[in-house]
Amino acid sequence: MTESAVSGAKPASCHTLHRSFATHLFEDLYAIRTVQELLGHKDVSTTMISAGVLNRGGRGVRSLVDTL
Repeated sequence: MTESAVSGAKPASCHTLHRSFATHLFEDLYAIRTVQELLGHKDVSTTMISAGVLNRGGRGVRSLVDTL
């Protein structure tokens, strides 16, 4: 990868990686309680905040057939 390809990239923090991990889990249709446990949240409401980033209307709903 060239330097120009990453010149506009922002540095990733632990919080950025945490949110990215949560987003991928939700996109892969993991249950909210499973995501809660994997992220180490004591309260499911904290996990629900991460779920809120996926508010995409009908485009956020995927069929299991889409994953095949």
